[in-house]
Amino acid sequence: MTTEAAGTARPAPLAGTLIALRRGRAGPVLLVCLVLLGLWYLGAAALNADRVAQTHERAGTPQPGLGAFLDEAWSQDRPLLPAPHQVIIELNKTVFDKKITSKRSLVFHSWVTLSSTLLGFLMGTALGITLAVGIVYVRTLDRSLMPWIITSQTIPILAVAPMVIVVLGAIGLTGLVPKAIISMYLCFFPVVIGMVKGLRSPDPLQLDLMRTYSANRAQVFWKLRLPASLPFLFASLKVAIAISLVGAIVGELPTGAQAGLGARLLAGSYYGQTIQIWSALVMASLLAGALVALVGAVEGVVLRRSGAQP
Repeated sequence: MTTEAAGTARPAPLAGTLIALRRGRAGPVLLVCLVLLGLWYLGAAALNADRVAQTHERAGTPQPGLGAFLDEAWSQDRPLLPAPHQVIIELNKTVFDKKITSKRSLVFHSWVTLSSTLLGFLMGTALGITLAVGIVYVRTLDRSLMPWIITSQTIPILAVAPMVIVVLGAIGLTGLVPKAIISMYLCFFPVVIGMVKGLRSPDPLQLDLMRTYSANRAQVFWKLRLPASLPFLFASLKVAIAISLVGAIVGELPTGAQAGLGARLLAGSYYGQTIQIWSALVMASLLAGALVALVGAVEGVVLRRSGAQP
């Protein structure tokens, strides 16, 4: 029996895995994650170095070696910057080890924030699409409304949020609605811009062809402008859903809320619980990623059914 030539020999399992990662999309993502993880550990060691040194000075003990120093820098109770494994341990305790109805559970707080996020996103999307249609079809709105829409986004949300909370509280609206309105204020802008761009994306030849067929404005909208705007709309929705989450968290800060990811951030800052703060931030980022992925999945279904994708 002849052996295989050296050129056709199969690579080792580890080498084959590395080659597959390099050729696929997972490789670059994994590499970036590993680099960020390494930088995070280095940053935690650097920022917590003074606390380790002060601890040994007060105890009158010699400064530790490199291994012991890193172990102490990455295991402090209240570090300036927690190590990644400390955040993972905190997430495990507050996500899996706590009942979801407990106020110490990040799942409970995430649901509180998610509810206002989704409501604000729906209101912002509806408002953005309505304004975009008006801007495209009414020249007066295009000239008068668009500058105000752009100007509205120059006002810092941290300045807007307390005013919204106070005004709505004076008329009896508290809880979910004020946070949802703050989310709506942030997320309607990308929807307006993307939808206007999408509705105006058809070529003049396509519009002339619709006129040749004697199509009225409604038919042009439903059969040409709206299908052409879908890719632009979903690109904007991915931005809007993430910004809506930011708005919901910001809306929880000035109210002193007792529940929500913003409340966890406040409680952690009050008591110097940096690990709690970082775990809430990581949970918010995971939630934002899941929401963007959900919008992307809906985009794929809608575009396939509309014929925009095979």
